[in-house]
Amino acid sequence: MSPLPIILVGAGGHARSCIDVIEQAGSYDIAGLVAVPSEVGSQTLGYEVLGTDTDLTGLFQRFDHALIAVGQIKTAETRIRLFQLLENMDCSLPTIISPHAYVSRHATLGAGTIVMHGAVINAGANVGRNCIVNSQALVEHDAEIANHCHISTAAAVNSGVSVGEGTFIGSGASVRQGIRIGTHCVIGMGQRVLKDYLDYSQLPPVRAE
Repeated sequence: MSPLPIILVGAGGHARSCIDVIEQAGSYDIAGLVAVPSEVGSQTLGYEVLGTDTDLTGLFQRFDHALIAVGQIKTAETRIRLFQLLENMDCSLPTIISPHAYVSRHATLGAGTIVMHGAVINAGANVGRNCIVNSQALVEHDAEIANHCHISTAAAVNSGVSVGEGTFIGSGASVRQGIRIGTHCVIGMGQRVLKDYLDYSQLPPVRAE
């Protein structure tokens, strides 16, 4: 089957990583990107920025598939807004998996989620919609990652952990097995989570990213 054309919404650093994963995976051809007005007409790794958010309706008369390629540091607000916008347009939001990642056939991944190079998602894990499982991150068996989360580079989410919607887990952080983390929380770079954090105010101070 020939690769399907896909639009990337975003043209920054995370978009460059997404481009590399999509090129390696081979199931989609990048038709172009959507970004802020000042970037229209520029290129990201050889792919043209075709327009802005306001051009999406016209673009989806030509293309069916999109991926949110905006990064998520601390807050998921922008990615959630874009995801809801694309859903309302009945756009197809595929799951993208690097061929250099390992995803168990017994794991589940939601629409619009991307799994980057070297990541591992083990049996029984459930990763929601519009998530980023970044390079070398680990989501262990039976972990539950809700929608709109970012598991950053080399973070370890151990077995049976529950992570609430919109939560950010920083690079190199580790979460002990069975821990529950609430919605829209921020776990800083290198932090160890050894007890439940169901409310943002309970979290320890966030280290600089």
